[in-house]
Amino acid sequence: MGHHTLKIFSCRNSWPLAEKIAASYRTTLGESACISFNDGEYQPAFNETIRGCTVFIVQSTVPPADNLMELLLMIDAARRASAHRVVAVIPYFGWARQDRKDRPRVSIGAKLVANLLKAAGVDRVMTLDLHADQIQGFFDIPVDHLYASKIFVPYLETLGIENLSIAAPDMGGAKRASAYSKHLMAPMIISHKQREKPNEVAKITAIGDVEGRNVVIIDDLIDTAGTLTLAARMLMDKGAASVRAAATHPVLSGPAYDRINASPLSEVIVTDTIPLKQGEDHSKFTVLSVADIFADTIDRVYSYREISSQFIF
Repeated sequence: MGHHTLKIFSCRNSWPLAEKIAASYRTTLGESACISFNDGEYQPAFNETIRGCTVFIVQSTVPPADNLMELLLMIDAARRASAHRVVAVIPYFGWARQDRKDRPRVSIGAKLVANLLKAAGVDRVMTLDLHADQIQGFFDIPVDHLYASKIFVPYLETLGIENLSIAAPDMGGAKRASAYSKHLMAPMIISHKQREKPNEVAKITAIGDVEGRNVVIIDDLIDTAGTLTLAARMLMDKGAASVRAAATHPVLSGPAYDRINASPLSEVIVTDTIPLKQGEDHSKFTVLSVADIFADTIDRVYSYREISSQFIF
């Protein structure tokens, strides 16, 4: 078992995290390159033999779509170079918010991405905190769905927060927050929001006891930080002692950094599935690395061992 040589490669967007994953696995990243053409086309290539190898390709599929396309081309290149198995390690799975038709005549982007990965020739997908668990069912190949709770929970425990409450930023995040609240034995608060249009929240209210509590809002990603900062302000107005956030994927588009820095949030705990933008104020951010979780899971997949012990809950 596991007699096929293991090699870890990275696409351009996820190089820093991929290097950490390789280091955690006590190896170095494989040699690859990406040639760019004047018209914006590009061609990834492996600069070493991968014949008969088990190949892990690391890439978060954040916008622009080039990041997804580069991953698809790398998978195709690995297939054509006679790799034994190709595993896509997608720390942040983009298009995951398009997991159903929530209005007429729209695409289901997450299903299309699953089909594209399969068409490119991937054997297995490894990802972290999908926006919706059911996306695993969009694939007809194994999906290793990991959870950031593995690093968030121990970190929150080290803070030793008194009067801790866990909050969900909306109804959709209630299941995730509930798992944290059970494990940390902390009561739960649910924020109920009403949207007028995408990325804009009209109003928000809290269900649960807020007065005097130190609240941690749990979410899978922060995009424009509109909902998060509105929820933080609403919780402080209702008498919370402090508000923190723990969100896996720091998408942080548009005014997100400014909103967070102007908000009453005392700390925003994120992972390195997406690097924080250079030149922004990161003083409120605590970044926890997911490299060890991925390195350990890569080892388990490679040597055909169970991965269920990877989960806190």
